[in-house]
Amino acid sequence: MSFSVTSPAFSYGEKIPRIYTCQGMDISPPLEWSGVPAGTKSLALTVFDPDAPDPARPRMTWVHWVLYNIPPETEKLPQGVRTGNLPSGTKQGLNSWGRTGYGGPCPPIGIHRYFFRLDALDTVIRDLTRPTMEALATAIKGHVLADAVLMGRYEKI
Repeated sequence: MSFSVTSPAFSYGEKIPRIYTCQGMDISPPLEWSGVPAGTKSLALTVFDPDAPDPARPRMTWVHWVLYNIPPETEKLPQGVRTGNLPSGTKQGLNSWGRTGYGGPCPPIGIHRYFFRLDALDTVIRDLTRPTMEALATAIKGHVLADAVLMGRYEKI
């Protein structure tokens, strides 16, 4: 079985439902995964938009969520998961708003792509004290056993 991440709320390439965006309740969508490789010691999840601010002329990647040290036996995150009900041991990093937690899609113009990337790691990452996505990427370099990606799209109307 290959490593994969999915959501019961939307399929790969489909529109992310409004409830999970700044125009809705701005809560995280439910996520599920399977096929975690043998030897996985922790999982890391990053959610990002590489099309900011304008998909026709992207200039930056906007980070929506950073989680790491998710226990490998975890198989899903429920809709609207918050700090208090994350799996035990899970740490959070900073999103592009400068805070921890999920921040939903809120593109200023056009249809943006949102990537939910899950990495299976051969280690537990030391506490990075609210790292950025870039700092987490540096910390996991050389430790990724497999990665899985779910991509959704959103446009403010």
